[in-house]
Amino acid sequence: MESCFDFTNCKNDFKVYIYKSQPEQKLSTTYSKIIQIIKESKYYTEDPKAACIFIPSLDTLDRDKLSTDFVEGLGPKITAQPFWNDGRNHLIFNLFSGTWPDYSEYLGFDINQAILAKASFSLYTYRSGFDISLPLFSKTHNLKGEGNFPHNVDVFPVERKYKLAFKGKRYLNGIGSESRNALYHIHNGKDIVLLTTCKHGNWKRLKDSRCDIDNANFDK
Repeated sequence: MESCFDFTNCKNDFKVYIYKSQPEQKLSTTYSKIIQIIKESKYYTEDPKAACIFIPSLDTLDRDKLSTDFVEGLGPKITAQPFWNDGRNHLIFNLFSGTWPDYSEYLGFDINQAILAKASFSLYTYRSGFDISLPLFSKTHNLKGEGNFPHNVDVFPVERKYKLAFKGKRYLNGIGSESRNALYHIHNGKDIVLLTTCKHGNWKRLKDSRCDIDNANFDK
């Protein structure tokens, strides 16, 4: 940490600075929520000189080139941030990296000394005690304070209709295909519901005997 993080502005008061966005910048709904939540928190500051952590207003969440939320030419824009300083004290958020079927963890630019808060981290790239492993959450994930649980109430154990639910792509080859192809074994249609679709990439050439019924259940 001492070699790639400056604690000077973090000791007395922890503040987070978010770079000002430009009108032409493309922001996904999810990244907009993240920015909004931080700006509404007590940690946010408009003074970069008081900040411990810096967060780009550039959307780094989805680095899958096949995605509609992918931002072109992000690398030079990130490093051009006025306080970048090789990424020191910067926090980069990412949920998706690489593209089908290999899903490389490379974001399309070098984060250098920046902290990476990422979903689906690999043990080979995760810097223990420095990076942050995030759960993958959907675009419809609630903003803070919009959940179903009442505040200051002991709601556990929670009674729910479903014990486990998943809806997503069933990769027919490449990284993740082996585990997702096995999900149907635990699907019981009652309290464990796992809906997958084969419709991804060149799926028609690779389709198996379960694809038609899986696709039909997914589309219901």
